[in-house]
Amino acid sequence: MKEVTLIATCTFGLEAIVKREILKLGFDNLKVSDGKVEFLAQVSDIAKVNLWLRCAERVLLKLSEFEVLSFEDLYQGIKSIRWEDFILKNDKFPVNANSVKSKIYSLSDIQKITKRAIVDRLCDVFKIDWFEENSSSVYSIEVSILKNIATVTVDTSGEALHKRGYRKRALNAPIKETLAAAMISLSFWDNTRVFYDPFCGSGTFCLEAYMIARNIAPGIMRHFAFENWNLLKSDVLEDEKKKARFLIDYDKDLKILGSDIDRKSILVARDNADILGVEDEISFFIKDVRDVDLENNYGVVVTNPPYGERLGERVEVENLYRDFGKKFRDLDTWSIYLITSMKDFEKFYGKKADRRRKLFNGGIETQFYQFYGPKPK
Repeated sequence: MKEVTLIATCTFGLEAIVKREILKLGFDNLKVSDGKVEFLAQVSDIAKVNLWLRCAERVLLKLSEFEVLSFEDLYQGIKSIRWEDFILKNDKFPVNANSVKSKIYSLSDIQKITKRAIVDRLCDVFKIDWFEENSSSVYSIEVSILKNIATVTVDTSGEALHKRGYRKRALNAPIKETLAAAMISLSFWDNTRVFYDPFCGSGTFCLEAYMIARNIAPGIMRHFAFENWNLLKSDVLEDEKKKARFLIDYDKDLKILGSDIDRKSILVARDNADILGVEDEISFFIKDVRDVDLENNYGVVVTNPPYGERLGERVEVENLYRDFGKKFRDLDTWSIYLITSMKDFEKFYGKKADRRRKLFNGGIETQFYQFYGPKPK
């Protein structure tokens, strides 16, 4: 198995950004659909892609795709896959399933038949009739059936890619690192401009901005499922990490600011910055955004303010949005990018956004509002 098909999954609305990331990594011939980008790669590229994708949720190895009109079709299609090319006698291979608008829809039956077909194939190859599944190698298999077409994949990532490794402490409902990185990518911020998050919470936007500015691979601190597979050479990830460390840019001067009215949030943000080793390079401070003194210096705000989802919070949040809009209308060289679920945000902010984009923050449908300031002279 040399050339493989990989699928980078992502939050709905981020497909174009993930596509751009994959193109930047040197891959082409991409196929984009809802929530995923499919592309051809070499087996060794599994390490590179997992290490560098900032906005994707997982990287899946696609094994097969076939029509399924009956459970017999499913069994035969699964059994025809060369599982022995990577699953060994003691490896674990749990099976998950989903089915949408298809003739077979019982998820438990899909899982059982898939597992049986894999076991039957491996029994024939290895000449054994029992699998201990007690090794450290785990192949998480998924069978997704959409309109009677089954796609069989294996998860190469393990934990979702938004888990970078620096956020050991988090607050309630923190924004995912992948979504934060995507919002920064959609802004016009670069490392020559001030970056500011006035509702920084546990510091995710500031930490992601730092990693982008320094060209730090988002997966450099973590482990992946494929590390224990016999499919890849044991040193392929460490080789990619060595290359990534060489590419880190420590020379640029950065000005990244994060504030929050909540003291606990700032302490958590500082702890997370300490884990990343950048506690001296990002300024986190306790202050209400209304009281922060800022120069009118072409800075960029990227933030996730309170939404006012809970009963009794809405009036307070509406007033916060009014004051927020008033402050940055006076700072007319700044560019503002924020995400919120409040439908009439622009009315309270006092200005129509230059562009809006629908994004999902967890299970909440939101709008990503973009207010373009002038480019620096």
